[in-house]
This record gives sequence, structure tokens and C-alpha cells, in this order.
Amino acid sequence: MTTPAAYTPPVTREMFRRTLIMAGIVTAVAVVALVLLGYALYGVFLLVGVALGAANMALAVRAVANFTVTQPSKAKFSGSVLARLAVITVIALGCAFLFKPAGIAVFGGLALFQFLAIVSSMLPLIKEIRKK
Repeated sequence: MTTPAAYTPPVTREMFRRTLIMAGIVTAVAVVALVLLGYALYGVFLLVGVALGAANMALAVRAVANFTVTQPSKAKFSGSVLARLAVITVIALGCAFLFKPAGIAVFGGLALFQFLAIVSSMLPLIKEIRKK
């Protein structure tokens, strides 16, 4: 017996794509500025943080799509969410402690990606509100 393919709504794929594009542009500008200012290592860790944020979002979208197909228990689903966030947190803390002081920029990259994800998810809502 085959399992049906996981479904991801088009609006979710579009929001993820839009967030990746915005994050790529903003991160590229920030990294160039940091390199020009002599803080290249901060730029590297900012990029690592944005990459971690993107990986988290991709895994979250996949997990939700799989949840609709497999219907795992809420405890199992919550456990996978917590495990994913724990791994990202350990990586970020590891960078911050092992590569002081520049490693702290990982948290800036994570925050930047989350901010852009929120902005990206709000854009369709703003367009809808303006129609009325």
C-alpha cells in the first residue's frame, strides 16, 4: 500500500520562495557591507544564521505536509518540532561560544530570517485588506 504524497498549499510554497528571495538579497547586502567594514567573519556567521532559519522553515513546511498525510500523534509531532529547534539552538550556541565574538551574528541571521518570514507571510494579507 502506498502512502499519498504530502500536499503543500501553493500559498505556502510562494511564501517560502518569497522569503528565500528576500533573505538572499538582504543577506547579500549585509555581508558585503560587513566585509567592506572589516567584519567579514560576522558576515559569514550572519549567513550561517540565515541558512539555519531557511532550513528550519523548509523542515517545518515538510513536517506539516507530512502531518496531514501520516496523522502522527500530537506528542510525536511536538517532539519533532522541539528536536528541530533544539538542534538549531545547539548549532547557534556552539557558533556563538566557539567563535567569539563574531559567532553571535548567527543569532542575528536567525532573527533576520524570522523577521523576513513574518513580513513575507503578511504581504498576501495586506493585499487582501487593500482590496476591500
